[in-house]
Amino acid sequence: MVQQIIIADDHPLFRAALRQAVSEAVPDAQMIEVDSIKTLQASIVEHPDADLVLLDLNMPGAHGFSGLVFMRGQYPGLPVVVVSGSEELQVMRRSIDYGASGFIPKSAPLPTITAAIQDVLDGEVWLPPGVADKIDRMHADVTDFSDKLASLTPQQFRVLGMLAEGLLNKQIAYDLDVSEATVKAHITAVFRKLGVRNRTQAVIAIQQMEIDPSDTSLSGS
Repeated sequence: MVQQIIIADDHPLFRAALRQAVSEAVPDAQMIEVDSIKTLQASIVEHPDADLVLLDLNMPGAHGFSGLVFMRGQYPGLPVVVVSGSEELQVMRRSIDYGASGFIPKSAPLPTITAAIQDVLDGEVWLPPGVADKIDRMHADVTDFSDKLASLTPQQFRVLGMLAEGLLNKQIAYDLDVSEATVKAHITAVFRKLGVRNRTQAVIAIQQMEIDPSDTSLSGS
């Protein structure tokens, strides 16, 4: 059976690099390219038997780790490998904490990316050399918010993202091609699942998923 691999990155040049790595790791793979969380959701619906997602954390529609958490909650059987420009140890650790099957720095050479893809498809968790030992020594401080976020439906997740961008109900309704009443129902469901009471609290909650480049408290030496 031909393996289906989704490449989710909004940078065309890096998608090209990932295509090359995938073609070397799995010569006959079917590759599906997307450039946002919205198109990623659609591609998974269209390709429910996909074997792997290579996920950029900072695509449009994602707020730091929120895209990863959402993916793991909605599609627990689909391996997701984070491919990121960040090489901070805490970013790698949180990616694994939130369910990623691997973490590939974008600075990694092509043979390394190829090997990482092969390992994950073989059922292994891949991290850069030496990182796994450092992560094992850390205390995983994962709050229950990730579980709440993972419980959102795809449409609720999109609405939450739009709230975080400051869109009004009528703007969300227009973008989603639904009524304002439907948007209000989605917002009510989002608030209930996240345990918040208003937009401000919801936005503050989603900001927990952001990547803080200044946080080096967990960096290893």
